[in-house]
Amino acid sequence: MEKEVDPTVLAVINEKRLAGDKRTPVEIIAKMGVFDARDKASDHAWLATGDNVIATMWAEFVRVGAGGRWFALESLDALHRIGGGERSALQMQRAKDRIQLLKRTLDAGQGFRVVLQTNRVAIASLETDKAAKVSMRVPDEQEWHVADWNPDQKFAVLVRGERGWLPSEEEQQAARAPGHVPAIVVQAAAGQVSREQVQAIAMEHLTQHFSAYGYKAEDVSAQQLGYDIQVSDKKGKVLLQIAAKGTATGVAGFQLTAKERARAAQGDPWRLAVVMDATGPAKVHKLFKPSEIEQAPGLEPLLD
Repeated sequence: MEKEVDPTVLAVINEKRLAGDKRTPVEIIAKMGVFDARDKASDHAWLATGDNVIATMWAEFVRVGAGGRWFALESLDALHRIGGGERSALQMQRAKDRIQLLKRTLDAGQGFRVVLQTNRVAIASLETDKAAKVSMRVPDEQEWHVADWNPDQKFAVLVRGERGWLPSEEEQQAARAPGHVPAIVVQAAAGQVSREQVQAIAMEHLTQHFSAYGYKAEDVSAQQLGYDIQVSDKKGKVLLQIAAKGTATGVAGFQLTAKERARAAQGDPWRLAVVMDATGPAKVHKLFKPSEIEQAPGLEPLLD
């Protein structure tokens, strides 16, 4: 949805739209050189005339980094939808085709063209809401390129403009918020994953989850307030104060500190959130009210 798009990016889209470009989404890609554009309108990338690659880019995923550089994180996981769950066979094939075309540009040292588009529904529901549909599509005049390709963690970094720049780790981490790229997975044998690693994964998972729904999810763990993540709406109203924990095979359970239990005793808006199977591919989480914390899986006795 337009309200999820960075204002700088949205301004460029609106400028193109108001400049009088009234072509339909199909007409736009046809003019860019896509054969049989009407039959291929729902694809996510195309090989156009001159062996040029054209790819769709949801503007909701585009971030503006240092120096005003645009970038987006690209999932290399063709099997799973945004927010989790397996894709249909058709969705998988379209995702695989897109990944192959992007890899083709990387191997050839070439850039690719982009059509910027927005969706009618919240971007987190892109692959699950039947009402999801392109609401606006415009061609981007600047070329994009694959700046980094990370098959182990199943994501790539796509950058607009000249080569030689990469977003910082902090910028990349913030760009994960919509939940459209796989969370960082710790590859280790059972018993070799630390409690600290599980905690970090749980924090990332929960932050992405709430951010994907348009909330501000702030990491306040360093302040030792008795909770780790504060969730608030766009007006700044605090909705949840979350003590984040995770469980994983081969890792000992978690504990609540005395400060966390004291904060829980104060009631709302405190919640315990447990991310189960945090290091696995199918992690899920559950929230527990203060009165329910003893039911939480993996909870061990109070720390001294």
